[in-house]
Amino acid sequence: MFYLSLFWDYFKNYAKTKLTYRADFWIEVLADLSFQAVNLVFILIVFQHTPTLGGWSEAEVVFVYGFFMVPYGIFGTFFNLWNFSDRYITKGEMDRVLTRPAHNWFQVTLENMDPPSLIGSLAGIVIMASCWVELGLPLEFWDIPVMLLLVAGAVLVYGGLYTALTAISFYSDAPTGILPLMYNIQNYGRYPINIYNKIIRFMLTWLIPFAFVGVIPASYFLGDHGDGLAQLALLTPVMGIVFMTLGMLVWNHGVKRYRGAGS
Repeated sequence: MFYLSLFWDYFKNYAKTKLTYRADFWIEVLADLSFQAVNLVFILIVFQHTPTLGGWSEAEVVFVYGFFMVPYGIFGTFFNLWNFSDRYITKGEMDRVLTRPAHNWFQVTLENMDPPSLIGSLAGIVIMASCWVELGLPLEFWDIPVMLLLVAGAVLVYGGLYTALTAISFYSDAPTGILPLMYNIQNYGRYPINIYNKIIRFMLTWLIPFAFVGVIPASYFLGDHGDGLAQLALLTPVMGIVFMTLGMLVWNHGVKRYRGAGS
């Protein structure tokens, strides 16, 4: 209850700030939707030159992209840690966070939450629903709970990976530049991984498992394409728990190494 009340207080502060600068809020929403629209148009352009991609039809790849958008929007809302090194390490704001009773990771994520990113998740749901109808997929009563479970697992995969990568700032005085690199790699997870070579497939599945934020969980609803991805889909929550646990272990160890801001 303490953390729920803390979340609500942070959200109210966020809302008050955005109500003061409403134009900034809508510009942010528009920019996010425009970015997602460009990515979607890119997929559509690809299918102007080929009927299938690795055995996947246009509607199936677009469905995967729609699924990819849902956990990514939630992740962008609650794990907005892009400027952590500059704000909390270089400028010393981590000192302030560590003097408070709530867990430091929870405080940092709440201070930087970005609710407009949820608009991308809503757009992803619309895209999936449209493709679901186009593909004629059956809708069973258990599909919605399974969808929620898979989305939660995908969010945890995101959160664990980026928590661990953000924690590198505790071990290095200078920004590593690895977050932008990882941001580009994650986009590979929205395409069928059988179009990549074996090394990249292994990396995206088990080492930096961005396949579990898009194509693998989406395969549960699209069926088997001869690549075994549908059988891996239910591992998504397990992968999420494993990588979120690893991320928090790296974070907590990094906090122990933190010695405060220097002059």
